[in-house]
Amino acid sequence: MRIGIPTEIKNHEYRVALTPAGAHHLVTSGHDVLVQSGAGAGSHITDEEYAGVGARIVDAADDAWAADVVCKVKEPVPEEYGRLRDGQILFTYLHLAADESCTRALLEAGTTAIAYETVRARDGSLPLLAPMSEVAGRLATQVGAHYLLRSDGGRGVLLGGVPGTSPGKVVVLGGGSVGRHAAAIAVGLRADVTVLDISLPVLRDVDRQFGSRVRTLASTTHAVETELLDADLVVGAVLVAGARAPRLVSHEVVESMQQGSVLVDVAVDQGGCFEDTRPTTHDDPVFDVAGSTFYCVANMPGVVPVTSTRALTSATLPYLSRIADHGLGALGDPSLRTGLATHRGALTSTEVADAHELLASSVDDALAR
Repeated sequence: MRIGIPTEIKNHEYRVALTPAGAHHLVTSGHDVLVQSGAGAGSHITDEEYAGVGARIVDAADDAWAADVVCKVKEPVPEEYGRLRDGQILFTYLHLAADESCTRALLEAGTTAIAYETVRARDGSLPLLAPMSEVAGRLATQVGAHYLLRSDGGRGVLLGGVPGTSPGKVVVLGGGSVGRHAAAIAVGLRADVTVLDISLPVLRDVDRQFGSRVRTLASTTHAVETELLDADLVVGAVLVAGARAPRLVSHEVVESMQQGSVLVDVAVDQGGCFEDTRPTTHDDPVFDVAGSTFYCVANMPGVVPVTSTRALTSATLPYLSRIADHGLGALGDPSLRTGLATHRGALTSTEVADAHELLASSVDDALAR
């Protein structure tokens, strides 16, 4: 099987979908790995390192995209839509519920697209989303602390405070992987931390992990509005796998918040959980709403690629190997079946179909095409 690794072209996306160690594993399994020249540069991986383990370096993106399986980090951007085709397997993060144009491009091309973020393990976990959720959660608090600096338009609050002062207040909406890692960094900075979630079992897990260092609250409209009134930093960490994120924070609530507060929406890939959210880039990451700073970068882990690339390959390689070994037959694996988003013009995700008012097919009906 030919496996293509193109260079990522999303704004300030420095990750690459496969490390040389991953390429070596695939090559020794008998596969032909095509890496676009420079694909690893942002992660400090050279072409020579890939070539040294048996991968082939190709000059053009078209050459990498011509492979049987194309493995990426982020969803295709409009510039790449013309490289999508029938008979091609695309394995990457897609987040289609928030991206109608990409959804339609995949359907029109007939591409078999498998989304990292909806691959489910037998225990119901999301093993390919988890590593980037961990990175994004930790970054969210780090970024929020930066934009609280007065020189960057923030309130001028030090999250940990100092003796004789109160620490900054961090409110985390969602107690899943992103939320817990955001809370962990906030606790490490000695902030005053509250986590809200609709699930009591999740809140119990958060309480077991952090004890008295984190307050937990059942998430209701009233609780969210009350907690945000005096928050310095809000981290939106809500996930409904494969679906559009619910809107938890209205514009009116933001208007009632303290001037200079910061809101980081990690759910922006799925449409965002703040009403005022709009995707931003690392070139232009923030915007102002009623005196508060919004950070809504859709590929946050892309700026720490040395960490992110290695974490991502560790998670994706077993699944990529299965696809390389078995092609479409790999979709007999229940985990990969849950990741299937499109196949030969059929959309198999009901959540994406609902988001864009499209029709969804069952996986079995789609694969029978």
